[in-house]
Amino acid sequence: MSEILFDEIPSLDLADFTSGDAERRARFVKKLGDAYQNIGFIALRNHGLSDELTERLYAATKKFFALPDDIKQKYEEPELAGQRGYVGKFKEKAKGFNTGDLKEFYHVGQELSDIPDSDPIKAEYPENIFPVEVPEFKEVTLEAYRKLEAAGKEVLRAIALHLGLDENYFDEKIKFGNSILRPIHYFPIENPDSVPADAVRAAEHGDINLITLLMGASADGLQVLRRDGHWIPITALPEQVIVNVGDMLARLTNNKLKSTIHRVVNPPRELMNTSRFSIPFFMHPRSEMDLTCLESCIDEQNPKAYPDATAGEYLNERLVELGLKKV
Repeated sequence: MSEILFDEIPSLDLADFTSGDAERRARFVKKLGDAYQNIGFIALRNHGLSDELTERLYAATKKFFALPDDIKQKYEEPELAGQRGYVGKFKEKAKGFNTGDLKEFYHVGQELSDIPDSDPIKAEYPENIFPVEVPEFKEVTLEAYRKLEAAGKEVLRAIALHLGLDENYFDEKIKFGNSILRPIHYFPIENPDSVPADAVRAAEHGDINLITLLMGASADGLQVLRRDGHWIPITALPEQVIVNVGDMLARLTNNKLKSTIHRVVNPPRELMNTSRFSIPFFMHPRSEMDLTCLESCIDEQNPKAYPDATAGEYLNERLVELGLKKV
């Protein structure tokens, strides 16, 4: 396939894939494959999140992050390597960077009560942590989690078809997977000179997981690095979520599908004292998923690029690199 240099990310409608119409499904899979083999990002409509749910989720998120730091820190559990609860300001840094990002965030994972006791994966996950000061936070984050997980499952089915795999290839691999909903607050900086000169809201990075579903942010700033070295801005329309390829999917496909570097840049100096909120859903498989490169994605022009690893092994490696987990 010839390279395509997108000036903006393609917009797709998930209803085309779930319609049951063979022609619409095939068209969706083709457009998705073209996007993911080139820029690694799409904007997706009809993903199952209602405007009402989105509004409630952002309201609860803003209410939590407006709490005093000492209250928020009650929900920080360093021994969990940031996998549940609150993670404070400057704690996460991108791979290869020494300065922490200008953000704080909260992690919600699989709700243990949803997982049958007979499934051994249940023992791998810690309990979710929810703030008592914002009682609605639990219900609305778990509702959004389940909606985004369902949409991600459909996107992965389309990806499987694009790769020539069985449509349900990913289904069991993501069942009760280690996915994370992450409400993020890029906090106001009253005095830009008070933070390191190289500090940014989110330094350039690739996501760890299979795919990420990102709800529209409250302000501009997200940029994607095109393969010609040009950064292009990405802003989702209110009815869209951004869905991008993560590093695990790039590994599995031997870079056939692109986990594209992206960042959140600082606003102009006069707007540094404003907040930005965004809520990504990082879709992870179960820890035992084998990320060994698919044989169909390896040839003489594209030799195997990665050592074999499970999803759990790779996640652990990346959490250390991010500064969230000690060696």
